[in-house]
Amino acid sequence: MLKIAPSILSASLVNLDKEITEVDKAGAEYIHIDIMDGHYVPNITFGPNIVREIRPLTNKTLDVHLMISPVFNFINEFIEAGADIISFHPEADKNPIGVIDLIKSLNCKVGIAMHPKISIEYVSNFLSFVDIVVVMGVNPGFGGQKFLENQLEKISLLKKIKDNQKLNFEIEIDGGINKQTAKKCKEKGADVLVAGSYIYGSSFVNYRKLIDSLR
Repeated sequence: MLKIAPSILSASLVNLDKEITEVDKAGAEYIHIDIMDGHYVPNITFGPNIVREIRPLTNKTLDVHLMISPVFNFINEFIEAGADIISFHPEADKNPIGVIDLIKSLNCKVGIAMHPKISIEYVSNFLSFVDIVVVMGVNPGFGGQKFLENQLEKISLLKKIKDNQKLNFEIEIDGGINKQTAKKCKEKGADVLVAGSYIYGSSFVNYRKLIDSLR
């Protein structure tokens, strides 16, 4: 079944505890946390403290997406804070294999995230080592952007590689997800959909119906 990961980037931080518990009760499998440092992307969001604050609120998987550079020196803090999955952009650190090894050694799931400009060829050597591959449906940095249709081909290619090589990574799509784009991504082979403004930015606040509509 398709997994849904509401992104707190679009949630109300004033009511964050309520926002988390409501999507938890509504059936979300993951809680997606975007970490931006103003270096890798032109925006600053959260640090390990937000993961630490969210951890007691839910037993659901905390899916932490690091849009930071460098990466290696910050891994321990995020895992100690309670991350279940850490995904990072391999071009953002000089030793991506070292980052993967460190995350796995600390009993945390590891993912690589693909900027829209990054090719399948660039990440192909990492695919057998990771638990999740995040395909960015927008240029990372800000929520509420329109989905880049040219990223659908990456989903198809990843699904083909996964099946042909009998690999186990999940294919997660992050950015621009709504009812229409969710259907396209699912058809191409997506396993997880990250949705921020579609869920948290809607005036229709029945989270269960919004989440179910994406499935």
